Amino acid sequence: MYKFLADFALIAHLAFIIFVLLGGLLLLRWPRLVWLHLPAMAWAVFVELAGWVCPLTPLENHLRMLAGVGEYQGDFIGRYLLPLVYPAGLTPRVQLLLAGMVILFNLIIYALVVRGQRRAS
Repeated sequence: MYKFLADFALIAHLAFIIFVLLGGLLLLRWPRLVWLHLPAMAWAVFVELAGWVCPLTPLENHLRMLAGVGEYQGDFIGRYLLPLVYPAGLTPRVQLLLAGMVILFNLIIYALVVRGQRRAS
């Protein structure tokens, strides 16, 4: 049961990260989700900038320990996402380009949402 709960915590963690990164797309269909998306983005940015560990990481590790599977070192992002996001050989210039694309992508989404709201009213 503890392993199942640890896996569920991992899936919830990943779902939260995906929502933070891509949740703006949901606003095109459900604009009221902005009240969930903006606080989720603010929390994620705050946790990263403050150097905190997301509360889901110690919860998952504790559940894995109770299941006898063993915990991992570091945080969720360092363990699972950094190897995907920052593969070996990724240059700072490419990182800057990717960051700019993410910002631009979200700005476009939010502009479309605002434009759609103005047309609806």
